[in-house]
Amino acid sequence: MSQTHESTATPSRAEQIAGLVSGMVNPLRSPILRNPTEDGLEYADVYFPAMDGVRLDGWFIPADGDRLIIANHPIWANRYGFPGHIAPYGDPWVASGNDIEVNFMPDYKRLHDAGYNILAYDLRNFGHSASGGGNAIGNGIREYRDVIGSLRYARSRSDLRHMKIGLLSRCCGMNATMVGLSKHPDEFEGVHAIVAPQPISLSSFYRTILDHMGMPDALPEVAEALRRATSMELKDMDMPQYASAVDIPTLLLQVREDTLTTPADVQAIFDAIPAEQKELIWIEGTQRRFDGYNYLPNNPKPMLDWFERFMA
Repeated sequence: MSQTHESTATPSRAEQIAGLVSGMVNPLRSPILRNPTEDGLEYADVYFPAMDGVRLDGWFIPADGDRLIIANHPIWANRYGFPGHIAPYGDPWVASGNDIEVNFMPDYKRLHDAGYNILAYDLRNFGHSASGGGNAIGNGIREYRDVIGSLRYARSRSDLRHMKIGLLSRCCGMNATMVGLSKHPDEFEGVHAIVAPQPISLSSFYRTILDHMGMPDALPEVAEALRRATSMELKDMDMPQYASAVDIPTLLLQVREDTLTTPADVQAIFDAIPAEQKELIWIEGTQRRFDGYNYLPNNPKPMLDWFERFMA
């Protein structure tokens, strides 16, 4: 009796490199599994153009007061968070322990209850927003146009244009914020404070992953595959060069033992920020990057204190 066996051949080096690049450049769009009503928040669906015209979808959560927080989310995620606990979205991260749900709703609830209006939206190629840049994720290099679009949208509304603005810019959202500040600093007039969990340089990400895979010499091959997939250079996706434009009071947070990067990368970003008011909080006791995204929902005081300090 014959039996059929599935192939268990180890992927080739080229296949592994292609998978690494695809996972960052063309990830699955993750679904929006929660909305603010589950935390008792009223909201309105909104949409607006990015700087280059790409349609962005989001939520506006109103509150009493004259302060507005714009939330910019991480790569792989959307305005809700990330369903890492559900296949296939969490599958690539099982080996790193990051197969957990990231839920931003508590962030919005606590900010709302503290008197902040909130604009949370999906970056291009994520959530319900339209595609842009040939569907290729740019680690902030193209997404900065979305951050600027959100600021322009806020200023276009008569009920928001005079509000003090703060940015809750996570991971790719902070990368995009830094790139935007370096290219168009005038667009950030009226932004009083930034809270930024886990910005990341793509070279650090790939170098760390390749070390785990036993392929530390493969970074040039990854860089070339990335260039072919995105028409962008890996070195241009490293963040300290853009952090040097951040003159707004900024609070960074980072899992110190993050399995997907190194402490040195975030330290270099922090050191490059010229703002006189800046702080870096190291999140200890975990190696999971996604615990860093869930840190503020579970520990909101640093975020609330920072925004209160500079937006009162």
